Amino acid sequence: MVLLSEKRIDEIFSGFKNKRIAVIGDLMIDRYFWGTVTRISPEAPVPVVEVTEEANRLGGAANVANNIASLGGVPIMVGVVGKDEGATVLRRLVEEAGFPTTGIVVDDSRPTTIKSRVIAHDHHVVRIDHEVKADIRQEIQEKILSTIEKMLSELDGIILEDYNKGVLTKDLVRAIIHKARGAQKIITVDPKFNNFFEYKHVTVFKPNKKEAEEALGIRLHSLDDVKVAAAEIQRRLEAENVLVTLGEKGMLLYEKNGTSAHVETTARKVADVSGAGDTVISTLTMALVAGATVREAATLANIAGGIVCGEVGIVPVNVSELYKNARQYFNGER
Repeated sequence: MVLLSEKRIDEIFSGFKNKRIAVIGDLMIDRYFWGTVTRISPEAPVPVVEVTEEANRLGGAANVANNIASLGGVPIMVGVVGKDEGATVLRRLVEEAGFPTTGIVVDDSRPTTIKSRVIAHDHHVVRIDHEVKADIRQEIQEKILSTIEKMLSELDGIILEDYNKGVLTKDLVRAIIHKARGAQKIITVDPKFNNFFEYKHVTVFKPNKKEAEEALGIRLHSLDDVKVAAAEIQRRLEAENVLVTLGEKGMLLYEKNGTSAHVETTARKVADVSGAGDTVISTLTMALVAGATVREAATLANIAGGIVCGEVGIVPVNVSELYKNARQYFNGER
C-alpha cells in the first residue's frame, strides 16, 4: 500500500505520545474463564470445563481506549455503565491501566455490559452476555453530549465505537459529528449494522466485510466487489475515506478521490481475532493524529491487527512490538 522509511516510522511513532483521543461508545468488561476439559457432563452432552484461571479485561470501547493508552496516547472514554458490581470492576481496570474515568456516565436503569468467555485448550467453549441493547434514555444522551462539549477543545481526535448496545443512538451520532466537525477534529468510526448510514462526513469509516455486506444487502466475493461496495459506502456517507477490513485478506482503503489500495494481512498466525478491529481503529486514529497520511495510518493499523490476532483473548497492542514489526515489515522482513 505504501512504503515508510525508518525515519518516517520514527516521526509517526514519536507523534503518538500524549495524544488525547475520545473513545465514545459501548463500554464493556470481557470476563474470561480458562480451564481444561477431561469429561462430558452426565447431565447433558456438553463438556465440563474445570476452571483454572479467571480474569477481567477491558472490552468494547474500553478495549479501544486501552489500545490508545498502550500506544502512548491518553484515551478519554465516554460511555455508560450501570450502578452495579460490573461498573466497579470496570473503573478499577481503567484506574489500573492509568487513564481517566471522567467520561463515564452512570445509568442505574441498565447493567454494565459483561461478556463472559469460557476457554478450554485455547478454544472458546461458550460466551455468556449480560447486557441491555435498548437505546439509552434522552437524559443520558444529553449528559454524554455535554461531557464531549466540555472536552472537545482539548482533543486530538475522536473514535466512535459502536457495538449496537444502545449508547450511540442516531441523534447522538449526528450531534457528536456536527460538534466534532465544527471543531475540525479527526473522526474515525468502527460501525455496526443499526446506525451504519448515520455516520456521515467522517474522516475514516471502518466496517469489516460482513458489516459492509449486511448494510448493502450484497455478497462481496472478490476485491473488485469490495472496491465497488466501499465506493458506494463513501458516496452515501460522504466520508473522506472508507477502510474495509477483510480478515485473512487484509484490508482495502477507498479514498474520496476514487483511488483505492489493498494491503495483505501481516498475521503470521491467527489464534484469536477477538479485539483485532479495536486495535485497528486505535492504531489508525493514533497514526492520523500523529500526522500520518491515511495510507500510512492504514498500513500501520494492518500490522497492529496482525500482531493481536496471534494472541488468545482480547489484549491491546504493545507500542514497542508494533514499532519493531513496522520496521521489519518495511525492511522486507515479512
